[in-house]
Amino acid sequence: MYRTTFVTSLALALTAASPAAAQDYVDVLTFEASAETGALRGWNGGPPATLHIDSMVVHGGRYAGRITRDAESESEFSVVALSLPVEFSGQTVELRGWLRTEDVAEGFAALWLRQDGPGGVLGIDNMQDRNLSGTTEWTEYTVTLTLHSSARRLVMGALLSGQGTLWVDDLELLVDGGPAAAAPRVEVEPTPAELDTEFDEGSGIADREPTPLQVENLALLSRVWGFVKYHHPRVTAGQLNWDYELFRVLPAVLEATDHASATAALAEWLARVGDPDPCSRCASPPLALHLAPETDWIGDRGLLGPELSGRLVAIHRNRSAEVGQYYVTHNPNVGNPDFANESAYADMSFPDAGFRLLGLFRWWNIIEYWFPYRDQLDADWDDVLEEYIPRMMTADDPDAYQLAMMEVIARVDDTHANLWSSLAVRPPVGSAQLPVVVRFVQGDAVVTGYAHAELGPATGLQVGDVIETLDGAPVDSLVDAWRRYYAASNGPTRLRDMGRQLTRGPQGPVTVTGRRAAGPFELVAERAPLDELDARAGFTHDLPGETVQRITDEVVYLKLSSVAAAEAADYVRQADGSKILVIDIRNYPSEFVVFALGRHLVTEPSEFARFTRGDASNPGAFVWGPAVSLTPAEPRYDGKVVVLIDEVSQSQAEYTTMAFRSAPNVTVVGSTTAGADGNVSTVPLPGGLRGMISGIGVFYPDRSPTQRTGILPDLVVEPTLAGIREGRDEVLETAVSHALGRPWRLPEGRGSGG
Repeated sequence: MYRTTFVTSLALALTAASPAAAQDYVDVLTFEASAETGALRGWNGGPPATLHIDSMVVHGGRYAGRITRDAESESEFSVVALSLPVEFSGQTVELRGWLRTEDVAEGFAALWLRQDGPGGVLGIDNMQDRNLSGTTEWTEYTVTLTLHSSARRLVMGALLSGQGTLWVDDLELLVDGGPAAAAPRVEVEPTPAELDTEFDEGSGIADREPTPLQVENLALLSRVWGFVKYHHPRVTAGQLNWDYELFRVLPAVLEATDHASATAALAEWLARVGDPDPCSRCASPPLALHLAPETDWIGDRGLLGPELSGRLVAIHRNRSAEVGQYYVTHNPNVGNPDFANESAYADMSFPDAGFRLLGLFRWWNIIEYWFPYRDQLDADWDDVLEEYIPRMMTADDPDAYQLAMMEVIARVDDTHANLWSSLAVRPPVGSAQLPVVVRFVQGDAVVTGYAHAELGPATGLQVGDVIETLDGAPVDSLVDAWRRYYAASNGPTRLRDMGRQLTRGPQGPVTVTGRRAAGPFELVAERAPLDELDARAGFTHDLPGETVQRITDEVVYLKLSSVAAAEAADYVRQADGSKILVIDIRNYPSEFVVFALGRHLVTEPSEFARFTRGDASNPGAFVWGPAVSLTPAEPRYDGKVVVLIDEVSQSQAEYTTMAFRSAPNVTVVGSTTAGADGNVSTVPLPGGLRGMISGIGVFYPDRSPTQRTGILPDLVVEPTLAGIREGRDEVLETAVSHALGRPWRLPEGRGSGG
C-alpha cells in the first residue's frame, strides 16, 4: 500500500512540472548552471526548503544537487525534478546518475524516471524496491523504462523520503543504451483530437438533479457515444476529440422534451460527424470466439428511431479490419488493453458535471467493450449506468465525485478494479490506525499480529482478540456501511481489504470492545500515525524467516514472497531427499517464477492456462488464445508438493498456483483465492483519477473460469480462532499431515502463518 500511495503522490505532485528544452540533454541535466545562492537553477520540485545546491560535496564539476530532510520537513518526501518532451524514438529510456547519502532513515533515496502520455502516468521507476538508505559513498545508479509509444513527456530527477541527506550529480539520459541526443529524432505531430481545445476550461454543463427522462436519455447517449467511439473510422483514427464531441451534443440531449427528441438530436449529431466511407477490407466476425459483442441494440428502431439506428448500423457494417483504435491499443504479446490516449484531465481538482459524466461514460463503455469478464457481473450493467448518472451530476465536492466513481468501479466485481488514486477518501478515513493486524476469521474481525513491535502490544490488544465494536459502532454495521466502496471479486477478498482498513481513523484514542479466550474485554487504545506502522503487515500469511527452510528431514518449506527466479533450480536441490515440498503462495510472489520454478515440478509438457483477449476489429468480442504449458527441466523434485493459498493469493499468485497444479503429485491446500487474474490495465479518469481492470481473461485449459471463483483448493482448510490463539499455522499443518498420511505439527518456535 505504501508503494502505491507514494507513486501516486509523486505522479500528482509533478504533473505540471515545467518543461525544459531538450536540444542538449547534457546541458539541461547538469547542476552547473546553478549560482552559489543555494538555489537549484533550472530544476523544479520541492518542498523548496529541502532543496539545495552544493559546491563542497560533488562527484564531478563545481556543483551537485542536495536534498536535506529532518523531522520538521514538510511533506513525506522531497524531489528535484525536470520535465522533457519525448522527441526521440527507441525501445528503452534510461536515467543514469551518481548518488551519495548520509543518515537516510525512515525512508529511502533514489533516482526516479516517469513517462507521461495524454492519460497521465504510463510508467515509473523510483528505486523504492532497492531501499537505498543509511550512509553511502558516491555510487552510480540507473532506472530504466520501456519507452511507450504514447509517451509525450519524461519527468525525472532524485528523491528522498524520510530523513537524512541525499546528493545527486552527473546525470545522463540514455535511449537504447546510447546518449539521448544521438537517438533518432521524431517530431510528434499532434493528432486532430489533441488540437481540439474548445472545452479545456470546462464542459459548460452545470450541476443539476436530472429528471427520469433526462437519465434515460443520457444513458442512451452514453451507449451511442461509446459505440461510435470504438467503431467509427474518424474516431478510431484520432481525427476527433471524442470527449469534447460528448460536450457538443450533451446540451441538446439534456434539453430534449421526450425520447424521440433525444434520438433526433443524436442522429443530427452523427450526421455532423459524417457517415463512414465503405470499408475496403471490412472486419469479419472473429474465429475462436469466447464472448460476443452485444450490438443487437443498434438495430432496434423502436428504441433508436429509423435514422439513428440506420447510422449506427452503417458504422458497424463499415468497420475496417485495417484501422486500429485510437483510444485503446493492445499491449504486444500479452494483449491487455492500453488506454494511454485517454486524457485524465489531471489539472482539474474537481471536474464539472460534464466531465464527471464523461468519467462515468468512459468507465461504463470500457467495461462494455474491453473487460474480459463482462459476462460475470452480478449487476445489470445498463441499470448501473442509469443509477449513477444522477450521482455524477449532483456530486457537490471532490470527495463525493471520487466516492461515486469508487462505487461504480466496485460494481465490476474485480479485485483489480479499484479507484487506486483515491484510497484516501475510502472509509474509514484518517491519518492513523491501531497498530495491529486484523483479519476476518470465521466471520469475526480477529487480531492476528502487530504492525509495530512496541506500539501494537501497548494497545492492550492481544493476538486472538475478536474486535466487536469501535467507539461503540458494531463491526458488522461498519462492514455493511462500507462494503460498497471495496472492489472485490468475491466476499473473502472484500473482507480481507476491509480488515486491513478497519481500525483507521483520526490519531488518538479509540474505545474497543470484544472478546478473548478469558471473556469479554473493553479497553481504550491509541491509533498511531500510518507512517510509523509497517504498511505490509498482514499482507502475507507465510512463515517468517528464510525463503527456503528445511523444517524437518521430511519437510522443506519454500515461500514465494521472497523468491528469486534465478535461484529456482537451487531451491529444488535444497529440497532433495525430503518427502514433502511446501510451496507457500499465501502472498504475492516477489518475482515471476511460473516457468523458472514450475518446470522443475513437471514430468512432461503440461498445459495449465488459456487466455482470452479483446478483438480491436470487433469491439466487445473476446477470442481464445492457445494454451500455455510448462516444459520439464532438471533437476526435478520427485516428492509430494503441497501448495498453500488463501485470500491474499491474487493475480500472479493465482496464475502461479495454476501452473504448479498442472504437475503430478501436487495438492493445493487452503481457501479460495482473490479471484482476480490477468494483466491489469490502467484507466485514466477526469480529475487525475486512476482506475484499473483485469485486462485479459485467464481460464484453465478446459476453459473453466478463475475470475471471481478464484483458485479452488483440493483440500479446503481455513484458520480458526482457536488455532490463532494457540499460535498455530493450521493450513500448513493440515497440508503436511495430509501429504504424509499422519498427524504433523509445526515444531515449536517455527512461527505462524497468521
